[in-house]
Amino acid sequence: VQLQASGGGLVQPGGSLRLSCAASGLTVAAYVIGWFRQPPGKGSEEVTYISGSGRTYYADSVKGRFTISRDDAKNMVYLQMNGLQPEDTAVYYCATVRFERGRMNWGNYWGKGTLVTVSS
Repeated sequence: VQLQASGGGLVQPGGSLRLSCAASGLTVAAYVIGWFRQPPGKGSEEVTYISGSGRTYYADSVKGRFTISRDDAKNMVYLQMNGLQPEDTAVYYCATVRFERGRMNWGNYWGKGTLVTVSS
């Protein structure tokens, strides 16, 4: 099982990127799939998730700017990021999600992340 994130890069403040998460060995529609990120020198933080039924959640820091979506035919999950700011700079990971005390947390499956750098 692997979830491979891609699509990162260098973007100027205010710009946009779309990250992709390719799943192998599992069906994304059968899991809660989320995006986490790890800023340089900091711990990981939750970003967003999409449930099997299509319900979504966004952290306050990205609400209104980021959109998660899923293509069941391609077994892919996407993260559209608009209005990027320097504080969004991080390695972004897609992963299955589990919940602890109502908070999203890393599940059993994830893969290599993709680096997003927001800088002028």
